[in-house]
Amino acid sequence: MKLVLNMFEASGMASESSLGSCSGSEEDFVPSKLGTKEYWDNAYSRELQTYKDIGDVGEIWFGEESMNRVIRWLEKQNTPENAAILDIGTGNGVFLVELAKHGFMNLTGIDYSSASIELATKVLAEEGLTNIKVQEQDFLNPSPELKGFDLCIDKGTFDAISLNSENREMAKLQYVSSLRAALQPQGHFVITSCNWTKEQLLQIFSPARSVLSYRLELLQELPTPRFQFGGVTGNSVTALVFKRLS
Repeated sequence: MKLVLNMFEASGMASESSLGSCSGSEEDFVPSKLGTKEYWDNAYSRELQTYKDIGDVGEIWFGEESMNRVIRWLEKQNTPENAAILDIGTGNGVFLVELAKHGFMNLTGIDYSSASIELATKVLAEEGLTNIKVQEQDFLNPSPELKGFDLCIDKGTFDAISLNSENREMAKLQYVSSLRAALQPQGHFVITSCNWTKEQLLQIFSPARSVLSYRLELLQELPTPRFQFGGVTGNSVTALVFKRLS
């Protein structure tokens, strides 16, 4: 289970170690500025300026372990180095850097914040990774060319969408539709969330009675930090791997 402890606002751009569990049920969600493009434009504009001033790439959403967890899974699955991988909401591009360091070569990162893309481009260039594609795109309204990926990774983007006060339900449906377009059959989707439990994510992405034109099947739940509060044990985040069956 997850305990109701809204830490998004308190921690800003947070790591797993500081985040705790963000929310319990969908009814507990309170609309937040973290669900708005304005917030992320401002946040990445500040991080971009900091990077220009002192070379600090900024926060790693959910911390380094959230990246290592996914990379360990990829290596355990013997994922080919040329697998087409999409980082949804790439932010500062650090996850792309880590994937490249582990040998993955066919990488794309998207974000709807132009400041994010500028920051990610500079971070990648500093690492000599100019072959990685980063694009300013809104995943809820992607270009037709955003398709054919073997793996789509989300580390907090769906959480942010869930905090938007406007058309939240429609946004969730648009996200699922965009995922269908981006992910090729037999491809994998790895999502890390601190807002949603395993059961809620299953209901959204792999409902028992689906009217979707494709199906996602839960392949694996990745281990995440656990904690105790008031005698109750919970997870700080949920990390699930889905496989597209059709």
